[in-house]
Amino acid sequence: MTYPLLATCWTSAGDAAPQRGDERSPLSLRGRIETAASAGWSGFGLVHADLAAFREQHSLSELHSILRDNGMRYVELEFLGDWWMTGARREASDRIRADLLEAAEELGALTVKVAAAMDSEPEPEVFLAELNRLATEAAARGTRVALEPMPFSTNVRTLDDGVRILEALGNPSAGLCVDIWHVFRSGTDYARVAELKAEQVFVVELDDGAAQPEGTLWDDTVDRRRYPGRGDFGVEGFIEAVLSTGFSGPWGVEIISDEHRALPIGESLPRLAAEVQACFPEA
Repeated sequence: MTYPLLATCWTSAGDAAPQRGDERSPLSLRGRIETAASAGWSGFGLVHADLAAFREQHSLSELHSILRDNGMRYVELEFLGDWWMTGARREASDRIRADLLEAAEELGALTVKVAAAMDSEPEPEVFLAELNRLATEAAARGTRVALEPMPFSTNVRTLDDGVRILEALGNPSAGLCVDIWHVFRSGTDYARVAELKAEQVFVVELDDGAAQPEGTLWDDTVDRRRYPGRGDFGVEGFIEAVLSTGFSGPWGVEIISDEHRALPIGESLPRLAAEVQACFPEA
C-alpha cells in the first residue's frame, strides 16, 4: 500500500529555512512542484514568502494549473503568526492572512497552518476569540486552520494544551497540526496521540531526530531533523498511533536540516519518499 505524502514547504525548498532571511526558496516553484510530482509526492506545501514571490510575476490561477497538471491533490499553506496581536505586528499578520486565505480559496488548499505564541503569553480569552474568528474566516474561503503545538511556545507547548483550546473553542474549522518532532521533544507519549479524536487532527507531519536535542531546541528543529527511520523517535509507533485515530492523510513530511538542504531536490525527494513509505505498515 502506498500512503499519500505531502512535501511541506521546507522539504522541497533547498537552501531555505524558517526565520532565516526572507524565507524564500532559491529554487523555482514550478521546478519544485514538478520534481516532487516525478518523485511520487501527491501533496505540496507553500510558505507565504514563496507564494508572494511567485505572485510578483504570475497569477494564482497559473499556480493552480501547475499544481493540478502535476497531480498535486493536496495543498497546504503556512505559516500565520501574530493573528491574536494588536498594533504593527497584527497589521503585518493581517496582510499575510489575507494572502493565505485568498490563495487557499483559489488553490483548493486543505489547510492553513497557524502559529501559537512564541515571545509573549496572550490572554486566553483573547487567543480563543481570535482563533474562532480566524477559523470562521477560513471556513468562508473553503479551508481550515491547524494550530501547531511546539515545546518552545509560551501558550501551546503540548498536544494537551492544543486539545484544551480546541475543546474550549468548539469550532470545527480549527484543528491541530501534529508534528512528531514537537510531540517527541515535548515528552508526550504516543499513546496520547492515539487518544486524539479524528476531527481534531488536521495535519500530521513526519520527520525524525536524535534521542536528545542537538544544540538548542530551535537549532535542533531547524538544522538537525532526520529522515523518518534514521533517528530515535520511533516513527513507526507514531504512525500506528495516528492511524488509530482514523486519520487517513495526506501525511506531511517536514525535513528541516543542514544535511537535507545541501542535497539537490532531484536526489533528495525520491529518496525521502521511499524511506518514509518504508515506515508505514504493509509498506
